[in-house]
Amino acid sequence: MAEVTLQGISKSFGATTALDDVTMTIPDGSFVVLLGPTGAGKTTTLRMVSGLDKPDRGRITIGGRDVTGLTPAQRDVAMVFQQYSLYPHLTVRQNLEFPLKSPILRTPQAEIDRKVGEVAEILQISHKLDNKATALSGGEMQRVSIGRALVRDPAVYLMDEPLSSLDAKLRSDLRIELKGIQANSGATLLYVTHDQIEAMTMATHVGVLDRGRLVQFGTPREIYQNPVSIYAASRLGQPRINILPADLFGSAPPGATHIGLRPEQIAQGEGQESVVQRVERLGDQTRLHLTFKAHDLITVTDAHTALKAGDIVRISPREPFYFAADGARVA
Repeated sequence: MAEVTLQGISKSFGATTALDDVTMTIPDGSFVVLLGPTGAGKTTTLRMVSGLDKPDRGRITIGGRDVTGLTPAQRDVAMVFQQYSLYPHLTVRQNLEFPLKSPILRTPQAEIDRKVGEVAEILQISHKLDNKATALSGGEMQRVSIGRALVRDPAVYLMDEPLSSLDAKLRSDLRIELKGIQANSGATLLYVTHDQIEAMTMATHVGVLDRGRLVQFGTPREIYQNPVSIYAASRLGQPRINILPADLFGSAPPGATHIGLRPEQIAQGEGQESVVQRVERLGDQTRLHLTFKAHDLITVTDAHTALKAGDIVRISPREPFYFAADGARVA
């Protein structure tokens, strides 16, 4: 596997800037997730690393080798797209075998059979190996698409929202499987998603992108506990962080216009009065939707709480974040 570096990567499509001076190091053997809304530059970053698009400026290296001008085939990467890309006239087995039958790899048939069998079992498609790709459901097609990448042993795996078309249970199962495969193999994996649960549960590192710029890069825990801006703070955490006027609970640091409170940063039982608007029971936790001085906020409480709409709860901030008018962290 290999370390990947992007140095000052910029890319525009006409008048639209897709990436703006992005510099990032994807450590060898890491599982890096790129987070951000549509248009943030996640997929463009992936396409830069794959070689499907060329940067206007900047340099890309894989394993210390400058690959900026190389084709995808020369970069030794395996990519899984959001929309499955299979050969419809081939069976599942033949689709999985296809990357291994490249004249460049010259993989022995016994090794092909072993790898195909292992991947099919992991992805729960062993019973579909002799089916034509056209006879599969959408979820099964995507699993085969993921499998075509996994049978190889590339320098880097690149995945563009590969689980988005799957049902909730299978998505959860494959999150665990993908993370296990990556951890056990030591693979370097760059993964694009807008799903923060995937980022929190799978990533060793997260890159937060906003309109083509890399806002923050670090472990999921670092970004959750020490966000550099309102934008970065809003990318991780469920329920979402509460952003309120800085002086809502009292004095605020100089330059602060907003206070950021994650659910666990709202202490209950003492402080100022708030009114329960709604109690949302989710089994393992209960969310309280509160109104405080005409502002709405969400916190979590005991799963078996007896609180109900209309009750009064005293709250106070606990180690909050403070942000300036431009969204940057000030304290």
